[in-house]
Amino acid sequence: MNFTSEIAQLKKKKNAVILAHYYQVGEIQEVADFIGDSLGLSQEAAKTNADIIVFAGVVFMAETAKIINPSKKVVVPEKEAGCSLVDSCPPDKFKSFIMEHPGYTVISYINCSAEVKAMSDIICTSTNSVKIVESLPREEKIIFAPDINLGRYVVRKTGREMVLWNGECEVHVNISHDKLLLLREKHPAAKLIAHPECKESVLKYADFIGSTTALINYVKTHPDPEFIVATEAGILHKMRQSVTGKNLIPAPAFEDNACACSECPYMKMNTMEKLYNCLVNEQPEIEVEEKTRLLAEKSIRRMLELSAGL
Repeated sequence: MNFTSEIAQLKKKKNAVILAHYYQVGEIQEVADFIGDSLGLSQEAAKTNADIIVFAGVVFMAETAKIINPSKKVVVPEKEAGCSLVDSCPPDKFKSFIMEHPGYTVISYINCSAEVKAMSDIICTSTNSVKIVESLPREEKIIFAPDINLGRYVVRKTGREMVLWNGECEVHVNISHDKLLLLREKHPAAKLIAHPECKESVLKYADFIGSTTALINYVKTHPDPEFIVATEAGILHKMRQSVTGKNLIPAPAFEDNACACSECPYMKMNTMEKLYNCLVNEQPEIEVEEKTRLLAEKSIRRMLELSAGL
């Protein structure tokens, strides 16, 4: 079966839109209507006129789309496509954590469950986290969750004191500091660019730190010909389309795998066949309990307002 042509026909027939994250496999990115990072995809989800949103990413991203589009059907290729960072912040434990810090404003990274979003005052992404923290008065007390590495990065950039939840993304913390140093010895002229979810032991060597979109733009606009890319390897598909004649090297992971890079096992659970099937059957469908949805929508809408122009 030619999944590409079948998916194109189904999208038209059902007035469906496919949103795909940069970490998806290349063939899924090719059939998507919009490809982006968490902020960009949230913005696209907020303004789409489609009846059906197909979210090729992980489940928390599809939940976000449903939260801001309650009347639309949101489906995913794989319902088990979770997230290690989401798992690191169980809602019951996070609720207790918030209760231990009364009077704090809660800023949560978008990589969290709908329940955690509902307990938050503002959602952020790696693109807008610094801007959102800086939008608050300096004396405001802040809890930042769930990614401790992104939180530490924001603390360094803003000079603000924040209480950080201790969560991590397995993809980014799996990038090997020791292997990275060996790789830099082999490619001494290469610029190291890194996502802020990486550990400090990686970030301290980076020539540039930014969101997935910022990393792509840096490679596009920087004159140097060689880059070591410290984030999930799926980003290389879009990067290679965006530039010609540049050498893009994935940062090495601790474990050996097919590409010796850091890959998200959840992102890679999505396939073209599953994408096709979810369009045919309009399943698995994402639902969010209404009370949770309303509270989560408030924190997401505040993010979108503060992110105008990004």
